[in-house]
Amino acid sequence: MGRRTYASESAEALRRNIGISAHIDSGKTTLTERILFYTGRINAIHEVRGKDGVGAKMDSMELEREKGITIQSAATYCRWKESDINIIDTPGHVDFTIEVERALRVLDGAVLVLCSVGGVQSQSITVDRQMRRYNVPRLCFVNKCDRAGANPWKVLAQARDKLKLNAAAVQIPIGLEDEHEGVVDLVRMQSVVFSGENGQTLTVGEIPANLKELADEKRKVLIECVSEVDEELGDLFLMGEEPTTEQLLAAIRRATIANTFSPLFMGSAYKNRGVQLLLDGVVDYLPAPSEVQNVALDLKNEEAPVVLSNDPSKPLVSLAFKLEEGKFGQLTYLRVYQGQIDKGMTIVNTSTGKKLKVPRLVRMHSDDMEDVNSAPNGDIVALFGVECKSGDTFTDGSVNYAMTSMKVPDPVMSLAVSPKSKAESGNFSKALQRFQKEDPTFRVHMDEESGQTIISGMGELHLDIYVERMRREYKVDCEVGQPRVNYREAITKRAEFDYLHKKQSGGQGQYGKVVGYIEPLENTTEVIFENGIIGNAIAPSFIQAVEKGFKEAALNGGLVGYPVEGIKIVLTDGASHAVDSSELAFKLAALAAFRQSFHNASPKLLEPIMKVDITVPSEFQGTVIGNINRRKGTINDSTAEGDDVIISSMVPLSQMFGYSTELRSMTQGKGEFTMEYGSHQAVTQDVQAELISTLGKVKN
Repeated sequence: MGRRTYASESAEALRRNIGISAHIDSGKTTLTERILFYTGRINAIHEVRGKDGVGAKMDSMELEREKGITIQSAATYCRWKESDINIIDTPGHVDFTIEVERALRVLDGAVLVLCSVGGVQSQSITVDRQMRRYNVPRLCFVNKCDRAGANPWKVLAQARDKLKLNAAAVQIPIGLEDEHEGVVDLVRMQSVVFSGENGQTLTVGEIPANLKELADEKRKVLIECVSEVDEELGDLFLMGEEPTTEQLLAAIRRATIANTFSPLFMGSAYKNRGVQLLLDGVVDYLPAPSEVQNVALDLKNEEAPVVLSNDPSKPLVSLAFKLEEGKFGQLTYLRVYQGQIDKGMTIVNTSTGKKLKVPRLVRMHSDDMEDVNSAPNGDIVALFGVECKSGDTFTDGSVNYAMTSMKVPDPVMSLAVSPKSKAESGNFSKALQRFQKEDPTFRVHMDEESGQTIISGMGELHLDIYVERMRREYKVDCEVGQPRVNYREAITKRAEFDYLHKKQSGGQGQYGKVVGYIEPLENTTEVIFENGIIGNAIAPSFIQAVEKGFKEAALNGGLVGYPVEGIKIVLTDGASHAVDSSELAFKLAALAAFRQSFHNASPKLLEPIMKVDITVPSEFQGTVIGNINRRKGTINDSTAEGDDVIISSMVPLSQMFGYSTELRSMTQGKGEFTMEYGSHQAVTQDVQAELISTLGKVKN
C-alpha cells in the first residue's frame, strides 16, 4: 500500500470522522483546542476554566465552563494537510453516556486519551467498552507527559492488561515531566522536538544517542505486535527482513482499521507537544468513510440488512444523530452515509414519511457555523428548520431505509418537577419538549393520579443538569420532589385466565370471553402475545383488540402499578357474540383477565441494580467497602492501582442517593465513582412488602 500519495486520492478517501473520548479530566477538550489551533481554525489557545474568561472553544455552554466538564458533545470541522477532519468532543461523565453513544454511532475512528499519571481509569474502561460495541478503531494518546510522575510505559501496560488492547508505542518520549520536549517517531526513526510559543516549530533530526538503544528495542516490539495480526508484515517478520517505513505504515494502517491493533502516541496537549504528530496519525492510520462498512435496514423488505455504497451518485441515506435548539430554531446534526445532500433538495424522513426541503446546510464549529451547498457521503453537517427526532433516517425518497438504531438505555431515576409560578408554565413545557427531543434518555410523563410532571434520566447529575438548564436557558425555577426509582414487575409462575366480559343495558350490549394463560419468560424483558386458538372461537378481527388489551394491562402491574416485563400471554380459547361482541368488549375482557391471572402468578417487584466502580486511595478501602455493604451492595472485585484501589460493585439504585457527598466526606474528597445501569433484579420479600405499602400509598 505504501505511503499515502495525496494527489491521487479523492476528497472522500481523505476525510476522517473522529471522536475524542476519555476519563474525566484526561485533557480531551484541551487536546481539541490544540488541534483547532494547529489546523488554523482558531487564532489563539484558551484553557478549560481559563483565567482569561474565554474558556475552551468546544465547551460552549456556560454551565460547561463553570463546572469544567463537557456535558454535550460538540462538533467541529478542520483541515490538516490534505484531509478534512470532522471532530466530536464527547463528555466523560457516565450520566451523559448517550452523548458518547451518539458520537460513536456516526464516527469511523476515535482517539482514546489516557493520562500519563492516572493511566487507565474507570471511565476509560466504559468508553473503551462503548467503542467495542460499535467496532470503532482507535488511536491511544498518552497525554500530560509533562506532569510530575508521568509514566507512559505504565499506561501502555494498563492498556494491554485492563483494556485488552493489542497496543504498542509508535513513539518514545524525549524527556518526561519538566524535561519533556518532544518524541522519537519509531516508524520513520527520527526525533521531533517542539519549540516556539505554542509548539508550532517542529525540528526533525537524528535520534539522540542516549535513546538509540531504547528506540531500536521499542521498534522491534511495535513490529512484533503488528506482525501478529497482519499477514503481510508477519511474512516479512518470519523471514527476518526489516520492513521499510512504507511497509510498516501500511501494515499499522491495515491492522488499526481492522481493529486488531491500537497505535499509542505520546505528548502533552497543555504544553503543545505531540499534537501535530497525532493529527498525522489520524490521517495515516484511521479509516476513511469508504473503508468502513455501513448497514441500513430496508423497511420495504422486512428490515433486511442492506450494505450502503460509497458511490456519491447512489440514493441519499443519512442519519439525524443529535438535536440542539439553536438561535435560529432546531439544529439537526446529520451524518451522510450514502449519496449526497444538497441545499434546496427534497428529503424524506423514513420514520414519519414526511417530505421536506433542505433550507440551509451548515458545517459546525462548536457554536459557530459555516454555510455549505452540499455534503457528500461520509460527511457530517447540520440542518436548520427540520422537525425530527434524534435517530431518524433521511433519504431522497427513492429508497425506504432506516439506519440501525442506537442503544438507548432505559432511564433509572425519576424526579417530580413543577414550575414555582404559573406564569412560567409555558416555558416549562417548552423546555421539557426540547430536552426530550435532544436526549433520548431523558423522558417526561404526567402521573395521572397525582397530576405531577415526572422527569426520568440516567442519574442524579443528569437530572440536576436539566433542572439547572431550565433555570438558566428558560428562566424557570422548579420545585423538585424526592428522587424516585423506576421499579418493574414480573411473574414467577404460570397462571390461567378465563374471563367473560358481559354488559347489557338496553340496545347493543358488550360480550367478549378470553381463555388462556400467562407465564414468565427467561432472559428477556419483552411482553409477548401468542394466539393459540385453533378455529374461530374469537373472530380474527377481534384478536388484535385482545392483544392490545393485554399489552396495555402489562404497562401497569398489579402490585404497585409499574410496567410488567418478561411475560408471555397465550390465548387458547374464547367466545364471541354475533351482535354484542366488539373490539372494545374484547379489549376490556383482556384487561380484566390480565389482572385476574397476574395475582395468581406469584408476582414480584424488580429494582434497578447499578454497576458502581469506585476509585479511592487504598487507606480508605475498608471504610468504602463497609459503606457499600450497608447500602446492600455486592462487591465483585477490588484491584490495587498504584496508591489507589478500584472497587467494582453492584448496588441497588435506591441506595445510591446522596452517595457522591458521602464518598467525598469518607475519603477527604479524594474518592470518585462512576455508575451505570446493570439490570433489574427481584427485591427480597420483606423489602417487597415494605415497598408495596409505601409505594401503594404514593400511587393512591
